Amino acid sequence: MKFAIMLVLLIGVASLIGTILVARTVETNYGKSIKRNIGNLTIIYVILILGLLIGLVWYAFVAL
Repeated sequence: MKFAIMLVLLIGVASLIGTILVARTVETNYGKSIKRNIGNLTIIYVILILGLLIGLVWYAFVAL
């Protein structure tokens, strides 16, 4: 259980640092590329949800 908590904290910190680094760069044509950005975000969320569901199922069957 301690390993899982440490892994979640490590991923959270890495995500925060990555977000801050990416947010520092400003895209001049952001308004023109909204469709692509929404598509990329959708892909990210789908991958995230699948990963979370796989982790939840693994936890339910292995840890309980």
